[in-house]
Amino acid sequence: MRVISKNNLHQLTFFPTILPVNCYVIEEDHSLTLIDAALPGSEKGIQKFIQQNGKPLTHIVLTHIHSDHIGALDALAKLYPEAVIGVSTRDARLMSGDRSLDPGEPQTPIRGGIPKKLRTRASLLLEDGDRIGSLQVITTPGHTPGSISLLDTRSHALIAGDAFQTRGGIAVSGSLRWIFPFPALATWSKAISLQSAQRLLDLNPSLLAVGHGSMITEPIRSMQKAIDRAARKA
Repeated sequence: MRVISKNNLHQLTFFPTILPVNCYVIEEDHSLTLIDAALPGSEKGIQKFIQQNGKPLTHIVLTHIHSDHIGALDALAKLYPEAVIGVSTRDARLMSGDRSLDPGEPQTPIRGGIPKKLRTRASLLLEDGDRIGSLQVITTPGHTPGSISLLDTRSHALIAGDAFQTRGGIAVSGSLRWIFPFPALATWSKAISLQSAQRLLDLNPSLLAVGHGSMITEPIRSMQKAIDRAARKA
């Protein structure tokens, strides 16, 4: 596991040189929030980091319900039974394997690895604008119907899940990068992903942190280029 820290944000990366999967720990004054749960087996590295930090883990927030973002969730829920587990109201259905679509949604299949044997359920259902400590919930559907991003209101750092990727070059979810194609292949709606990416750009973040790839400081120009590229291919 590799750890890179930017002020109150800590990126924990598993398999950084092969198939990088990131989760994030956000440090509050007296507690920690974990964003995403990486791959099965990642709980050991996450627990070690939390123990070294010394603050209690009070929240686990999931940007979306794909297997590489919830892999260690069941194990973490056992290790930290007091932690509040948050997910968007829409993606909570995916926790039980429910891939059904609402009447107003594009009727294209939900893609990617949806868990079939996940035991853990959310104890906090999140909507746009909700707050978890210093984090503000931003609904960014597209990769899944209920994907969310999180904006740290102190630093304006943005944790965007798979709304963007930076591995293989920055790209909007659904835009194929042959060096690392997996987020694109697992995207439900390219059109809605593009709208969500524009919404994130409009937040003018100071840092972009994603599920796959390195963090980008001062990311506005890079985000705009990725959006323009996706729009041309739409």
